[in-house]
Amino acid sequence: MLRRFLDRLEFTKGLGFRLGGLLSVAILPIGLISVIQTLHLSREYERSSEIALLGRTATAAAGERALLQSALGTADALGPAVLETMDRPQACSDIMRGFVQRTVNFVYAGFTRLDGITECSSVPGVHDLSQQAAFQQFRDSPGTLVTSTADGPVTGQSVVLVIQPLYRGVELLGFVGVSMSHDLLRSTHVSGLGTDGARVLTFNNQGQVLSTDREAGGDLEQVLPRGKSLTSLLSRSETTFRDYSNSGERRVFSVVPVVPGLVYALGSWNRAESGITGIDITRRTALILPLILWAASLAVAYFAVYRLVLRHIRELRGQMRRFAIGDRSAPPPVLADAPAEIEDMSQTFHNMARILIRDEEAMEASVNEKTVLLKEVHHRVKNNLQLIASIINMQIRVIDHDDARRVLRSVQDRVASLATIYRNLYQAEHLDSVEADRLIRDIINQMANASVGPGAGLRIETELEPLVLMPDQAVPLTLLATEAFTNALKYSGVTDPGAAPWVRVRLGMDGPRHAVLEVENSVGAASLAESTGLGSQLIEAFATQLEGEAEQEMDAGRYLLRLRFRVENLHKREPAEMPRVVLTSAARPGSRH
Repeated sequence: MLRRFLDRLEFTKGLGFRLGGLLSVAILPIGLISVIQTLHLSREYERSSEIALLGRTATAAAGERALLQSALGTADALGPAVLETMDRPQACSDIMRGFVQRTVNFVYAGFTRLDGITECSSVPGVHDLSQQAAFQQFRDSPGTLVTSTADGPVTGQSVVLVIQPLYRGVELLGFVGVSMSHDLLRSTHVSGLGTDGARVLTFNNQGQVLSTDREAGGDLEQVLPRGKSLTSLLSRSETTFRDYSNSGERRVFSVVPVVPGLVYALGSWNRAESGITGIDITRRTALILPLILWAASLAVAYFAVYRLVLRHIRELRGQMRRFAIGDRSAPPPVLADAPAEIEDMSQTFHNMARILIRDEEAMEASVNEKTVLLKEVHHRVKNNLQLIASIINMQIRVIDHDDARRVLRSVQDRVASLATIYRNLYQAEHLDSVEADRLIRDIINQMANASVGPGAGLRIETELEPLVLMPDQAVPLTLLATEAFTNALKYSGVTDPGAAPWVRVRLGMDGPRHAVLEVENSVGAASLAESTGLGSQLIEAFATQLEGEAEQEMDAGRYLLRLRFRVENLHKREPAEMPRVVLTSAARPGSRH
């Protein structure tokens, strides 16, 4: 698992990746400075936008502020006149009526006692206000009050009522109230705001809406902050905040005091009107722009490095790989359009490859020449051995003594085996290796044809696995197999007259680095335990040369010679179908030699 993890991280060793990492570290301070500066500017811009929204809200409510402050001042100014004429209701009413007639801002002025009765007002008659919400609110909390009603109890109009308490010394006598129409207040909003995407309203310190910027204010609730009452916004006076409206729209709200402590203005702005959208875009840009700059820098740097370095290095690496796998058609060309350092490296590799190609050609010519000479040596040795075998055969023909003929025949078999070995050596494609299985098979076939007559009933079986050996091992192994096979032919016999004699030869691997040769034959009544002939001596000598030990086993009707030896510089052929050869011929009597 660790290996797979390291393989996945192999790309981190590339020049492109490391260059990207270094450039990232180099660009990081610039990116951080850019982000910090952009965020700082966005905060400044946000603050400026908040101040601008507060100013626009205050401007929208400026006309109403002037009217309300005028109404408060008027209510204060009417107080002394009420005190002087309180015991004369008609005179007091005349003062109120004359005041309303002289001004255009007010539709009502009057004094209401603590019992809710109004005898002094600009509207003739006595009026009972004890059941009105404004009176009850004043009674519960005496003080200056600005409230709104859609159906005035005295005038019957939609008005905003401004109330000022009236004292004689410390005694509260009632309140002086003046009223202004909603239309008058609304007209000031329209002239102050003037945008379709924004709404503004005023409300008192009790959370009651006093006026709005539009006559049809039925959709007003949709643009107010969701889940918040107007009284909860009093703590946010002189500030802006962002929240969802009741309609689910993301809006910006601003709260400013109109009459501190009494009346406040609430502005509800869509994001396009507020200018906050630009702030959000600026903040996103503060994060995205450094990433874009980083990506662009890496792309430019990688393109430059690829053009100047990477493509030349890859081309040079391809030349080296092709040269390493044996492409010797021509020296690799020099990278002419590469930077000077890489071009010098390419020139060096070109010179090295040219020298290696020249030396390899010279070595190959020398090896070919030596191979030809060595094959010629093997060929001549084979011819000489065949000539010697022919001379021995001629000698056998002129000798009448059976023992002498038998000795010369054994010498002839050994010489013929050596000739077969050298024939295989000069016919082999590679002189540094010999196919031992084929060599042994050729010798067995040769000896079986030469030594066993037809009709003898002898069965010869071979099981030879493909095995390639060095000549230093193949030659003694073949000679040992020749001697063992010769003995097996001589001593093959049977104890049962109805059975046929047999010889088996096996060759194969025994483990990853060892091979085994087995020569087995059937035996008759003669014992092999005391054999000390020349063949046995040669077998021991060849086994010692192979650094192995020949083991002999004999039981009823069977004799086995087994040699296990270590294979040096093993070469394996592609496994083919294992040949199994069975020869049947006439057995010849003889003695183990």
